Order: sequence, then C-alpha cells, then structure tokens
Amino acid sequence: MTKDNIDDLAEGFVQWMETGTPPEGFFTSDVLCDFTMPHWRLQAKGVPDVLALRRQGHPGLGKVPRWRLDKTERGFVIEFEERREWGGEEWTAREMARADVTGGAISKLSVYCTGDWDAALRARHASEITLIEP
Repeated sequence: MTKDNIDDLAEGFVQWMETGTPPEGFFTSDVLCDFTMPHWRLQAKGVPDVLALRRQGHPGLGKVPRWRLDKTERGFVIEFEERREWGGEEWTAREMARADVTGGAISKLSVYCTGDWDAALRARHASEITLIEP
C-alpha cells in the first residue's frame, strides 16, 4: 500500500459516490461493506452485492462537493458530503467511511451515514442552528 495508491483509492471512492461505478480493480472480489444509517444497519459481501447495496440507497447520480481524507495504517478514512437529485428533489447527506486496503484494493468498507436530508429538513436546520463551519 503506497501513499499514491491511497490517494487514487480516495479519488475512486468519490467517483463511485458520484457515478455509482467504481474504477476497475477498486474492490477485492470478497469485499465486505457494513453500512450504518439512522436506526438501521445493512451488510453486503462481494462486488456485485456491494454495488447493489449502493444502488438500493442511492439509485441516481450525485456530487461530492466536499471530502476529507485521513490515511490509516490499514487504509483510509474519508469524510464526505453527498448531494443528489432524486424524485425531482435535492437530497443531501453527510457520511464517513473507513476502508481497509488489501493488495491495493478495498477489502472492507464501513460506512456511517446521517440519512438523507430533503429541502424542508435543510431549511428547518438552517433556521434553528448556526454552524461554525459548513
């Protein structure tokens, strides 16, 4: 595992979040994804099932306008914000993922999501809370 490989994997992660399609060789064949959202937890094993889990929660394309990468001994942690159109409405979510890397590919992925916020929830939050940072 090299510094450059981790940078490439993080950029590939953002690509996957935006397009639903990861780069070639991004995951090991037996990758495990452990996905936690408010009040629920799902798991998928193997590339086809991990991709299906992603499509189930976010079937459309989106954008990752902000993200931060922290490299770890085993891989990386990435904090990110997603914005996407779905059903004629914009949805946003803040998430964090921890990736274990084996042989240059992601072998285990744990994702923690705030849940999707619609326009009404974003407006309510903006009227009740003043954030120090975006």
